[in-house]
Amino acid sequence: MDDADLLARLRAGDEAAFAELVDRYGPLMLRIARSHVQSQAVAEDVVQEAWLGVLQGLERFEGRSSLKTWIATIVANRARTRGERERRSVPLSAFETDEGGPTVDPSRFTSDGAWGVPPASWPEERLLAAETLERVEAAIATLPPRQQEVIVLRDVQGWAPEDVNTALGLTDGNQRVLLHRARAKVRDQLERYLSEEAA
Repeated sequence: MDDADLLARLRAGDEAAFAELVDRYGPLMLRIARSHVQSQAVAEDVVQEAWLGVLQGLERFEGRSSLKTWIATIVANRARTRGERERRSVPLSAFETDEGGPTVDPSRFTSDGAWGVPPASWPEERLLAAETLERVEAAIATLPPRQQEVIVLRDVQGWAPEDVNTALGLTDGNQRVLLHRARAKVRDQLERYLSEEAA
């Protein structure tokens, strides 16, 4: 069933349509919420609040974006608000990031900016191994919230750049920077893991 049919059924009060909507977008919503808050329980609360917002806003939804993008925007906004409330009680030292530093270790480049030590190629069977996928998920979980959101929506969920910009309120330039930094950090952690395994 496409989003237009699902939306019509939702507006008619069809409970099965709502259950399908939860199955379709619930995991994505939880990932978005989890990238902004500190615990799984709080993320689940945020998702519940977002579902209420979706139900209350169905009649006002004009279809200027896809249903998926609209729902993701609702959960992202609620998660950001909750995350900021949570951060007010967290010490400032918990917010330190390396955002000002280089994305890739400068020693990997020659003086003219070319790769001195290029990224290692990885055997496909290793990349598809369950343990490696777990390492990717763990690496994504260590990223700052905005980088986490962008890499999950672009690389895990396969969203188009314009949908990500709409859902997260980003410019093209901001999204490219966030995605580049996120991918570089995940790649760095994977390179270390795979080189340890090979040794």
